[in-house]
Amino acid sequence: MSTERPPTIDPRAAARWANLLPATTDTHSPWLHEEVARRMEERLQWIVKKPARWVHWAPLRGGLQAQTLLTKRYPKSECFVMETRTERAQTATKSIASPWWKPERWLGAAVRFEAPTQPVQMVWANMALHMEADPQALIEQWHRLLEDDGFVMFSCLGPDTLRELRRVFSEQGWPPPSHEFTDMHDWGDMLMHAGFAEPVMDMERITLSFASPERLLVELRELGRNLHAARFSGLRGRGWRDALHGALARELATPTAEKGLELTFEIIYGHAFKPQPRMTVQPQTTVSLEAMRKALRQGKP
Repeated sequence: MSTERPPTIDPRAAARWANLLPATTDTHSPWLHEEVARRMEERLQWIVKKPARWVHWAPLRGGLQAQTLLTKRYPKSECFVMETRTERAQTATKSIASPWWKPERWLGAAVRFEAPTQPVQMVWANMALHMEADPQALIEQWHRLLEDDGFVMFSCLGPDTLRELRRVFSEQGWPPPSHEFTDMHDWGDMLMHAGFAEPVMDMERITLSFASPERLLVELRELGRNLHAARFSGLRGRGWRDALHGALARELATPTAEKGLELTFEIIYGHAFKPQPRMTVQPQTTVSLEAMRKALRQGKP
């Protein structure tokens, strides 16, 4: 199967987005990401196994408030916060770590700002996959972080996201306003390809309202960037900006104009388990003592 989904992402643009550091005063995550994280955290009630160790993947953009929610759900679990760059890890440390004088810093479960040295039981990754030029490689990285029977919990944007904005750009004859987003069935295929089992996928649509075109564009910039390979190749002037604002105000307004300008976001949720490795039997097979013990334990009723 192809590992190049989504095909419209420019890898160089994706790398620039990944390396973009937050402003020194910017210690909050986008509102939509926080809301999606809250809804995804509620889904953990259906997973019986409680992780002793878990990874919080890229929380600066994925949702800093989720750290508090997950700590309350798993108060005795050790957390490893993983960011893509050292500078981002430093910002995450300032935003998440409890001050030295607070009791929870000494009495609560450990929060480490580094990669785990041993496999973990859960990887939590909110709103990250749709901005990856090579999402298959990222899924495989999550698989390597997990121990057998551990699970990944993730969310991302789906194909119906920004459908109103795409229509406006198409009618104006402009290049696409965003790269394409992958369908949840393709995410399930990629999970299986990476070695996960029992992937469960579902989706919902969230409609957001904006008071003005200016506010809409500001919030979209907080969510991400247009990584489409065929996006505008240069800077646009004030004339184009005014035309954009006019088209948004005209085409995205609700019938009563009371709710402002509306955009649709398709949210995909998924989780999957890392299965126990199967023991292959050949005419002559060498099996370690630990693997044999594990196989015998699995076979017991």
